[in-house]
Amino acid sequence: MTQPISLIILGAGNRGRVYADYALRNPQAAQVAAVAEPRPEYRQALAQAHDLDETRIFSSWQAVTERDKFADAVVIATPDAQHAEPALAFAAKGYHLLLEKPIAPTQKECLEVVAAAKRYGVLLAVGHVLRYTPYTQTLKRLLDENAIGELISVQHLEPVGYWHQAHSYVRGNWRNSPQSSPMLLAKSCHDIDWLCHVLGETCTAVSSFGSLSHFKKANKPAAAGDALRCLDCAYEPDCPYSAKRIYLDMVARGETGMPLTALTLEPNPTTVTEALQTGPYGRCVYECDNDVVDHQVVNMLFESEKTVSFTMTGFSELRPRQTLLFGTHGELRGDGETLEIYTFLDEQTRRIETAKRGDSELQGHGGGDEGLMQAFVKAVATGNSEHLSGTPQEALQAHLIVFAAERSRLTQQTIQL
Repeated sequence: MTQPISLIILGAGNRGRVYADYALRNPQAAQVAAVAEPRPEYRQALAQAHDLDETRIFSSWQAVTERDKFADAVVIATPDAQHAEPALAFAAKGYHLLLEKPIAPTQKECLEVVAAAKRYGVLLAVGHVLRYTPYTQTLKRLLDENAIGELISVQHLEPVGYWHQAHSYVRGNWRNSPQSSPMLLAKSCHDIDWLCHVLGETCTAVSSFGSLSHFKKANKPAAAGDALRCLDCAYEPDCPYSAKRIYLDMVARGETGMPLTALTLEPNPTTVTEALQTGPYGRCVYECDNDVVDHQVVNMLFESEKTVSFTMTGFSELRPRQTLLFGTHGELRGDGETLEIYTFLDEQTRRIETAKRGDSELQGHGGGDEGLMQAFVKAVATGNSEHLSGTPQEALQAHLIVFAAERSRLTQQTIQL
């Protein structure tokens, strides 16, 4: 029987726990060998879940590198700005890498990480989880079978969701480009990667527009006065972005997972209220240090003159991504779970359910989290990178498109790739 591979988890936040939990469900395939996390409560929670002794619990990833290599791979789920340095360090020690997206917040660092993986002969899997869903696999197969003829153009929408925008990109960890990365990179680099995967071609030119339009002090309602927190604000009952309503309503509904675990590991009315009184998630959305865009469009031209229009907006209901694919013989419409094929010849619409609502494989990016872990574990166990969907160079290509889009947004020029 094949021995389970061993994983070191760097970062015990939401993404780190998601990847680590795979080992709890599949102990015959993978085991967590160590955790590195600066926050004591998150560090101890993951260590306890995986029964780690004190010699395998670290307060920093740097402390892990002081030991000789003692595991097969590392899962890097640290903040965006702390991706490149540990990736370079652990690649040099011979660890295989599962790196949460984005690879790094700068083009230079991305190039360095991909080059290091090649130089040291280690596997590099980037957390482009959308590639690994049953939905994507079905969609890709239909296109390869010419179900709608030759693909000509694509429209892709990412409805971030009004409260998710406020949680992650106004109040939260990804609100500020210098501290993390531009929003297109933080939120949508795997959408860009997914589009490249679906089209199966190289992008040749990019243009982009977007801005931070709403979440700034100039738009603060007069009735809010000088309040800096929702719990102190007279306007709060009328504010759609009220932290009190968003988070405490979730508690009242009995929810205990994300986003509440970003505020406290044990969500209840008392702990969440305390977090709103003292932590970043209780701040007024018009009084934060955010600078990332709240809406952006990206237009892409591919080598065979296929065109793609991508829209990301924070002003929406939180719902699945929506994609329209237009071909010479029909069109495909998808929402991450269901596909509809309309064919010109018979003017009929066929519906395909790629998974049933509530199925376990739908948990976590439509099954992408589970699919990525399955593929990575198998690739490490066999030493065969072909189990992964996409190469490091393909992941890098998506990042280069994002960097080009951001240059286009800032300069209002079309960028040739």
